[in-house]
Amino acid sequence: MERNQPPVPEKKALVFGLISIFLCGLGLSIITPVIPFLVAPYVTTPANQAFIVTTLTSVYAVCVFLASPSLGALSDRLGRRPVLLVCLLGSAVGYLIFGIGGALWVLFLGRILEGITGGSISTLFAYFADITPASERTKYFGWVSALFGTGVAIGPAIGGLLTHFGYAAPMFFGAIVTFLNFVFGILYIPESLAQEKRLKRIKRSQLNPFTQLVHLFSMKQLARLFIAGLLIWIPNGSLQAIFSQFTKDTFQWQPVLIGLTFSIMGIQDIVAQGLVMPKLLKKFSDTEIAKFGLILDVLGYAFIASSAIFQFAPLFVVGMFVFGFGDSLFGPAFNGILSKSVSSSEQGRIQGSSQSVQSLARIIGPVIGGQIYVLFGHTAPAIMGVLLISLAIPIFTRQNTSEIQKN
Repeated sequence: MERNQPPVPEKKALVFGLISIFLCGLGLSIITPVIPFLVAPYVTTPANQAFIVTTLTSVYAVCVFLASPSLGALSDRLGRRPVLLVCLLGSAVGYLIFGIGGALWVLFLGRILEGITGGSISTLFAYFADITPASERTKYFGWVSALFGTGVAIGPAIGGLLTHFGYAAPMFFGAIVTFLNFVFGILYIPESLAQEKRLKRIKRSQLNPFTQLVHLFSMKQLARLFIAGLLIWIPNGSLQAIFSQFTKDTFQWQPVLIGLTFSIMGIQDIVAQGLVMPKLLKKFSDTEIAKFGLILDVLGYAFIASSAIFQFAPLFVVGMFVFGFGDSLFGPAFNGILSKSVSSSEQGRIQGSSQSVQSLARIIGPVIGGQIYVLFGHTAPAIMGVLLISLAIPIFTRQNTSEIQKN
């Protein structure tokens, strides 16, 4: 936090940001256990169902990819508050439309609207970058991941239990929770980006996601980082998209059990960020922590693949436990490295651009994952994760992060 910022707004900003992250995690994950069951009435075969489920994920990611640079740049120009509030309201409406359903095109409309306003996470990361000192930013990003993980952990369990009232009930609950967060923001959110730190004007090129990608990958200190990120996020996006369909087809699980198992990933965030990350930060660099997280991701994917081969659900649970722990370590370490690479006036832009890269991976990941799932069997997406992350580890560790942190 800057020394000239008053202490009271800083506290309000911290409280709002942390609550917002928690509710975003809750609203996002609550729909996970029920997506295959909401799609089922509109398809005729399991293969078509898997295709539609992963396509819905890809459509969402396409919209995030297209919108994130604009939202990030707008938050650098107009401030975080208005952009964040619009994102929250749009997400609430998207959940509502998805819950109403009635046809496949309505489901896609709901996901499109959610995706267009899905930049709230990147804006929140920029928000925290505004209110925290660079030297402690990775720690605060750990808090962010922990609270988001708490919401993610609770969300699927609640979503599974709410199916007692119908498969659409979790969507309506997600809409209510997100709308309440919007109302809270209207009443209490302070602006975090001082007027003198805002961009004077937005160039047209800053609103183009493809221009932003070219710019990112042309920056020597960031190019290798994002190349490795693509290799990491592609299988991650595939796993998230196919998770419910995988457990439904492989183990014949129902929404309640799917939701409870998916909660493992959120629990890992709580444990890793609350207990493990503070200790690791005292002894290791961001890069070393990220590398350790990636190794755990590889092991997690291996267990998940084995669970399909042997049709043994406990292996899947172990795999999710290991993967969730590794992913919760990698995320804040990566964001810490990234946030230290640019000035305060570019935090929204770089976080929005990072979100675009992740969204690009989550466009590609579900499409590839869905296709190889149908063509080569249930193990294929997890095997892809083992191979791509194993390739990403040496690329990532060769990145000159010390140069990044100086810039």
